[in-house]
Amino acid sequence: MKNGLKTAMLLGGLAGLMILFGRVLGGSSGMTFGAILAFGTVGWTYFRSDKLAIRSAKAVEVPPNQLPEYHNIMLELTNLADIPMPKLYVSPERQPNAFATGRNPKHAAVCITEGLIQALSWREIRGVLAHELSHVKSRDILTGSVAAAIATAISYAANMAMWSGAFGGRRRDNNNGNPIIIMAFAMLAPMAAGLIQMAISRSREFEADRDAARLLGEGESLASALEKLHGYSLQVASDIPPPQASHYIINPLANRAITRRGSGFGLAKLFATHPSPEERIRRLRGQEWR
Repeated sequence: MKNGLKTAMLLGGLAGLMILFGRVLGGSSGMTFGAILAFGTVGWTYFRSDKLAIRSAKAVEVPPNQLPEYHNIMLELTNLADIPMPKLYVSPERQPNAFATGRNPKHAAVCITEGLIQALSWREIRGVLAHELSHVKSRDILTGSVAAAIATAISYAANMAMWSGAFGGRRRDNNNGNPIIIMAFAMLAPMAAGLIQMAISRSREFEADRDAARLLGEGESLASALEKLHGYSLQVASDIPPPQASHYIINPLANRAITRRGSGFGLAKLFATHPSPEERIRRLRGQEWR
């Protein structure tokens, strides 16, 4: 309940930021537009985020006669979790990884990459699938998708505001906005949205790790999988679009982040889509789960 309340507050903060951004850019009419855009984004994401995630991964649905281990593990886990069987997909992505998508357990899908099948044992894959199923059961996927969509909309609006400011655009209402304030807000709003989105993403990963370990009665299979996945994420490049990165069990763009960061930047952790793999592994191995 505490974690759900925290997530709700963060999502509310994102929606409020969008409305405030509309107010700065367009006065009262802009605020109304911001509110409509916020609710419209949430509604669109609710019904379409799963299809977008599957399409961006170039994934195909896997019938039971292909990869029977995949189906058997998911059948076992869904029975343990007492939720419906999700649709099962495989992506041609070479980097070992996995994600879940869907607005609720009745409309869920789980996708693993071809790289995951080649790199991990089925015991480790079972730990990964338990993690993804935990996201499905707690409806984390929808939360993350809504946060990502709102943050993207804010960034898009900020881009438009920057261009408008560069070409002398002004608010046309009874209270012309200060262009300096508009430009400053256009630069700061996407940063604030990104911070809130990443905070939501990181907190949900810890929860899914914990719930997966409880479901399995052990944390070693997932801990071992995370160790391998983190190593591969640093070595194998990925074509996964950045807006979809937060859905995966491990950051698929970790090698790009290191390249950009160089020797290390203190604020990098605030914008990280996932918690530290070392911390996740430490927590999984730090207690008994039976």
